[in-house]
Amino acid sequence: MWARQAMELFHLFGCPAHHYSYASIDPPPPNPPPQIRKWNAVAMWSWDICADTCAICRNSLNEPSIEYQASPSPNNSNGLSIAFGCCSHVFHLDCIQRWLKTRSVCPLCNKEWDFSKIERIPGYSNVQGS
Repeated sequence: MWARQAMELFHLFGCPAHHYSYASIDPPPPNPPPQIRKWNAVAMWSWDICADTCAICRNSLNEPSIEYQASPSPNNSNGLSIAFGCCSHVFHLDCIQRWLKTRSVCPLCNKEWDFSKIERIPGYSNVQGS
């Protein structure tokens, strides 16, 4: 198709058709496929929970608790852990422990508090500042 249009243009502008044939008129080469020169992979991690903030200290659950950040020491390293309740609510471990000294219920739903699991915050497994 492209060669036929080229022949028509040559004829239209006065170029002798016998100097050109379909074989001598090649279509332009196709563009090469794009190549990835550099790849910067980014991994994203999150807890398998709906909340991303401790409702007690209002700090991100991906970071230590406010109390731990104010005084990072082995004595309050519970600020480096997340406490999961059977009611599906989640808090920093030191925050919920402080709450449970006065009340034995979840601060959000008022159900009796039971720990379902406790996990360390990734990247904060070592006590910092000691």
